[in-house]
Amino acid sequence: MRQITGNNLVRTYGGTLAALVGLMVLFSFTNDYFFNARNLGNILLQMTVVALLAYGMTYVLMLGEIDLSVGSIVAVSGVSLGLMLQAGWNPWLAIVVTMAVGIACGFVNGWLSAYLKIPTFIVTVATMGIFRGVGQALTNAKAVSVDEPTVEWLGTGEIAGIGVPIIIMLIVLLVMNTVLTRTKFGRQAVLTGGNRDAARFAGIKVQRLQVKVFIIIGACAALAGILLTSRQYSAQPNAADGYELDAIAAAVLGGTSLNGGRGTVFGTFIGALIIAVVNNGMNLMGVESYLQKIVKGVIIILAVWVDVRSKRPGKAN
Repeated sequence: MRQITGNNLVRTYGGTLAALVGLMVLFSFTNDYFFNARNLGNILLQMTVVALLAYGMTYVLMLGEIDLSVGSIVAVSGVSLGLMLQAGWNPWLAIVVTMAVGIACGFVNGWLSAYLKIPTFIVTVATMGIFRGVGQALTNAKAVSVDEPTVEWLGTGEIAGIGVPIIIMLIVLLVMNTVLTRTKFGRQAVLTGGNRDAARFAGIKVQRLQVKVFIIIGACAALAGILLTSRQYSAQPNAADGYELDAIAAAVLGGTSLNGGRGTVFGTFIGALIIAVVNNGMNLMGVESYLQKIVKGVIIILAVWVDVRSKRPGKAN
């Protein structure tokens, strides 16, 4: 995969960056507060959960698969964290176990789809309900209050004036981009997504690779659940409902192909920023939540349409 450097950043993401800048200019005309430093900071904070999910979704989509259960994994991970803290667990141990919960959910999705040959759409639609239901059963469908300073700091603290969630989001961005562009695992994921038969002939263990990719998105969802829980001071069994669509939209807006074999984590970051800007701008305009869903649905359709056109004969991949 081509490395993304300062020299080719604009060339690679020119269209996506232009869309981002255009939206920011548009919303600045609709509300003078949009370019306020505090509001821009809020946009970055608000995008952290979706960005983490979208990073993992990039890996899954590049493999030619899909995961519709990530929002439910966020919820069940957050609920697990809240219940452990409520029971008096050490916060760092609770965080480690919460990450294990997300990884286990990802493993289930990957194993069922890779080894039982069930399409990932079907698997993750089913586990979306299962994981969400488990979270609701554990809490009797009620929120779990979180009052633990260490965990709260992860969602609301700052380092050198920068929010901890933002720092975590950027660190994960760099790590996942490095894995995708500079490791054997990343190269195998790209090759497998582009042509599974060629990947098998090249000796790649495709089933094992698929399980690993779903473990990665499970870990991303668990981390997102930790940050969301700490920011809300409670674990909500209905948290992150619909976030899987935002994650898919962010990845596709950033250039990840739904057909597999193409995409970058940096592009996905820009896509997540676009989603956050749209959400923030519409909130400042007082747009009703149901209208916001319509707008985001249109964005997804447009992004997929662009992706489909790019795969037509005579178009560059």
